[in-house]
Amino acid sequence: MVVAAPPGPRTEDDLDEQLSRPTPGVGEALAALGGDLVFLGAGGKIGPTMARMAARALAEVGSSSKVIAVSRYREEGVRERLESYGVATASVDLSEPQAYGDLPEAAGVFYLAAMKFGTTGAEHETWWSNAAIPALVASRYRGIPTLVYSTGNVYPLTPLHHGGSKENDPTGPVGEYAQSCLARERMFTYAAKTWGTPATIFRLNYACELRYGVLVDLAHTILAGNPVDITMPAANVVWQGDSSAWALRSIELASTDPTIVNATGPEIVSVRAAATELGRLLGREVTFTGAEASDALLSDSSVLHAAYGYPTVPVRTLMAWVAEWVGSGGRQLAKATKFQRRDGAY
Repeated sequence: MVVAAPPGPRTEDDLDEQLSRPTPGVGEALAALGGDLVFLGAGGKIGPTMARMAARALAEVGSSSKVIAVSRYREEGVRERLESYGVATASVDLSEPQAYGDLPEAAGVFYLAAMKFGTTGAEHETWWSNAAIPALVASRYRGIPTLVYSTGNVYPLTPLHHGGSKENDPTGPVGEYAQSCLARERMFTYAAKTWGTPATIFRLNYACELRYGVLVDLAHTILAGNPVDITMPAANVVWQGDSSAWALRSIELASTDPTIVNATGPEIVSVRAAATELGRLLGREVTFTGAEASDALLSDSSVLHAAYGYPTVPVRTLMAWVAEWVGSGGRQLAKATKFQRRDGAY
């Protein structure tokens, strides 16, 4: 039996509204910090709707705390859009050490800045972005509860039958991007243990909405008539609105022995099966290339789900929304996840 998915967003305004819709508990967790919240690196893929969600959640619980979104704001219109949502903004280049005096005070910090795309050939920039800047930020916000966005890439590939890496499993980053992400975690861990900065390390993979993500990558491959590479046989995906809500709530878990949280959907999604379903939804034949490996980059998020619940948008609903959006020519961010890479070279 095929059950029709509920209607998905039809416009970018609808999409951003849904991505920024708070779930229960978000406002209470943020208001408990007792002051203004600073989002660093807020101009990227996740930051704008996440900062908007925070502002909406605080308003829902009657808090007067401000949300301040900090970025270089390279993409036209992002800053203006945030301000229209009631989010304060500050233009600061975190790569410049002398700029840290311009950063606002905060009762809670959400660290979203990172570099992944273009790592190969620009390793020095990757390490500065993912390791040096975190050290500067951690020094600036000593003692302030901090939610640190990280990635499941810090784990090694695991056998499919393993069920995904758990928070207490050994790390084993493959490639310089993943290594630099582990360095970012270590910088904030140093701050936690040395300066008493409570921290939550939020290991996310892979957030998906309708303009980017693993399912979007697969849909574009299918529409282009190209074979789907199944060498990486499986992946985790989660609706970005859910991962943003979980991240906002997870700052309440911050500790000076940093709390590590895996964040993704509950399923191990077969790339072959997902591509087949997307092909059906798009009305296109799907072909495959490569031989499925016996391992993949996978995370077990059962601890987070026990605390905050399962995603509000199931993966099959997300597939239907992606197929409708991509198939109708909806705008894309043109930022492929490159989830198929097994060598860590991005």
